Amino acid sequence: MSQSFPLRAAAMMVGAGLCFALANALTQIITSRLGFRPQSDSFWQYAIALVLALPFLRRHGLAGLKTARPGLHLVRVIVSALGVQAFVMALAHGTPIWQVIALVMTSPFFVLLGAALFLGERVDLTRWGAAALGFAGAMVLLRPWESGFTLTALYPVGAAILWATASLMTKRLTMTERPETVTLWLLVLLTPINGAISLHAGFEWPAGWVLVWLLAGGALVFLAQHLLTLAYAAADAAFVQPFDDIKLISNVVVGWAVFGYLPEGPLWLGVAMILAASSWLLWSERSGSALKPLAA
Repeated sequence: MSQSFPLRAAAMMVGAGLCFALANALTQIITSRLGFRPQSDSFWQYAIALVLALPFLRRHGLAGLKTARPGLHLVRVIVSALGVQAFVMALAHGTPIWQVIALVMTSPFFVLLGAALFLGERVDLTRWGAAALGFAGAMVLLRPWESGFTLTALYPVGAAILWATASLMTKRLTMTERPETVTLWLLVLLTPINGAISLHAGFEWPAGWVLVWLLAGGALVFLAQHLLTLAYAAADAAFVQPFDDIKLISNVVVGWAVFGYLPEGPLWLGVAMILAASSWLLWSERSGSALKPLAA
């Protein structure tokens, strides 16, 4: 299956990025503007996603959770939860969404490296070049030589590393597990893990507009996570991950629509570089330059 549906996998990754962009905007409204604790925001969004997934859970039942690798599922969810917390903390501190995403977009480098070292995927020069171009585009958007890094800037960097690790675990799991099983474990375990973190930071109950935005964010998170899992099940990690770069475009558009911010001047160069990197990867795949697993 890993070589059968590359275009479908790319579309699913782009769709997941759009859902996450919308959820990001809601998270910044809830935490930065409405003052809701970021740890509680993470808990409630994923708790709501779990409630919305109950029909999905009921349809698959306990059999949907059947796995021979519970330990890997648990570690993956813990790593994912820590990545979520780091990411939401960055948004809660009022860091522009585009800047947070630009830093998180260092993640594909770690994914490609991990795919080559741990998943036995051969990453050719075309993909290394595209990943480097996407990373350079992120740096143009971030402009570290002008603003430098602050303590809060380390949150999305940490999220990038954590989510790259979780992505590699997802790909490893989808080699033997059904996509539904991977999604179910994530939904079931994220809520108690985020709940424990929220209790430690000071638990809050949502009300009013906070509750409305949390309901919407939970629905988007559920949809995004499932699309992400399906994307990794349909193609190699080193192929689909760079399409995650397009989430920067989604976040720029959503940020402009919600907050009125639009990148100016050289920031568009970074956007163009990231789009070019993803297009380059898609072209190479359609031309037959596919990733091939290394011999055992």
